[in-house]
Amino acid sequence: MPASLTDNMVRRLIEAAAAAPSIHNTQPWRFRVCGDVIEMHGDPSRILWVADPLGRALHLSCGAALFNLRLAIRLAGARPLIWPLPDPAGEPTLLASVQLTDGRAPTPQEREMAEAIQQRHSSRAPFSGRPLPEPVQIGLEQEAGYEFAVLRMLSPRDAALVLQLAGAAEARLATDFDHRVELAEWVGTTGEDGIPASALGSRPDRQPAPVRDLGYAAPNAVRPEGSFERQPQLGVLSTARDEPGDWLRAGQALQRVLLAATRHGVSTSLLYQPIELGDMEHREGSWWPWPECPQIIIRFGYGPRGADTPRRPVAAILDQAEEAAH
Repeated sequence: MPASLTDNMVRRLIEAAAAAPSIHNTQPWRFRVCGDVIEMHGDPSRILWVADPLGRALHLSCGAALFNLRLAIRLAGARPLIWPLPDPAGEPTLLASVQLTDGRAPTPQEREMAEAIQQRHSSRAPFSGRPLPEPVQIGLEQEAGYEFAVLRMLSPRDAALVLQLAGAAEARLATDFDHRVELAEWVGTTGEDGIPASALGSRPDRQPAPVRDLGYAAPNAVRPEGSFERQPQLGVLSTARDEPGDWLRAGQALQRVLLAATRHGVSTSLLYQPIELGDMEHREGSWWPWPECPQIIIRFGYGPRGADTPRRPVAAILDQAEEAAH
């Protein structure tokens, strides 16, 4: 390992990457250091084979971790050179190779966004209903655009339509036995991954709810009933195409938007049921109301900070390797 990439620096970079959100906190990533290159791999042992048959959610999750890694490298004063999906045929688990090169000092905005990495948590509690100021909404849309994705902020009418789609998908998923069994492995957990009962949030007082109610996967978890906002502020993160490279790009855009929201004091949570069900049923055609390819739905608002969720230690996700040619 070159002097510019010390053990302590590697640990800081991987800790930052691993703080990213992931589907049901599965943390489906592994990292390998090869000289001045950090490889990010998807971990097949942590894929949701029922809920994520195409690997979309794994790519979204790892894309969010990749953005954190990029940001942590910039915080160290280096510049990341990214090769996404460098060898899909020969090494399909390799989702990105990141080389550290000489760079300038981080900007104040990069520092603020990096500080938000540890502050960001999904909040499944009711929000106040206070609308986001228009400049904040425009800023969030711009952040998605910087990563070549589209954040469509929804009107109340469009938000109601998306909630109906999410509610219908959730009802279908809740009756799928294999899906319920798989979900139960990751919800209401007590280890270093999955969603602990403390992070499940409030039990919605009505349906369709603006949060994903995972309580059916952990029926013994005690949760208070919550009265959620009547007109939730939703945004749909989309891409022009719908291939693995687009999923990885969308994950980076997602994390950029979530960190920007955190900087503005905006709480967030995620809805994914319609996309998840679409992948499980191998849907094609015009089931989605807009022309873009939806990747995930984000709920924005002002409310309590989300509960902490556990993270695996660096030693469990980092593989050391001898310096190799790239």
